[in-house]
Amino acid sequence: MSMPATLIRRLSESENPDSFANRLRSRRFQRFESLVATLPRPLKILDVGGTNAFWEFRGWAERKGVEILTLNLQPESQQYENIRPLVGDATNLAQFEDGSFDVVFSNSVIEHLFTFENQQRMAAEVQRVGKAFWVQTPNYWFPMEPHFQVPAWQWMPLELRISMIRRWRCGWRGPCGDSASAHRLVEEVRLLKKDELRAIFPGATLLAEKFCGLVKSWTAVGGFPPGSK
Repeated sequence: MSMPATLIRRLSESENPDSFANRLRSRRFQRFESLVATLPRPLKILDVGGTNAFWEFRGWAERKGVEILTLNLQPESQQYENIRPLVGDATNLAQFEDGSFDVVFSNSVIEHLFTFENQQRMAAEVQRVGKAFWVQTPNYWFPMEPHFQVPAWQWMPLELRISMIRRWRCGWRGPCGDSASAHRLVEEVRLLKKDELRAIFPGATLLAEKFCGLVKSWTAVGGFPPGSK
């Protein structure tokens, strides 16, 4: 493993609270906390793709007056009284009624749905079940792709990316000798552009997170009281 690849991987470790990626998430989360501070308690949150560890790192585990439901394709055990893990599909939240959550939160999930049609479905469901929402996703135009950690990865031809991941480890994925599995790994991640986010979250505010003057990620925010910051 090369030194640059090792360094990038350490900087982006999601399970390490001291990693650079988690420091960025914590800074972003401060903005989220300022928004939800304007909402009455008890507060009910659905985190699409969330984990116990995410909320623990940010001091929300066992927080009074807050109920958090995390939704994933794979089950996770319940570790905290106020965080209840559920199994479900981000594109189909039929188990929840309209407006059944004060806030729907999602961090770097919507880009993992393979197609724009699936991303539209998730966006529609988020806005249906949540009175307010906060949906963050990496920016298509940021030069370092965060999942495969290869510069300009998302702009390369599909077959080139598949060929690369079959031979080498790229970020958190690969090497993958099986062609079908390699296709699936590459095609799973579809980064969104600003105009696409505007289309699927009409009326939302798009918050830009910048790094070295470039927009690293976008967060679509809507439904919070006027004047919330």
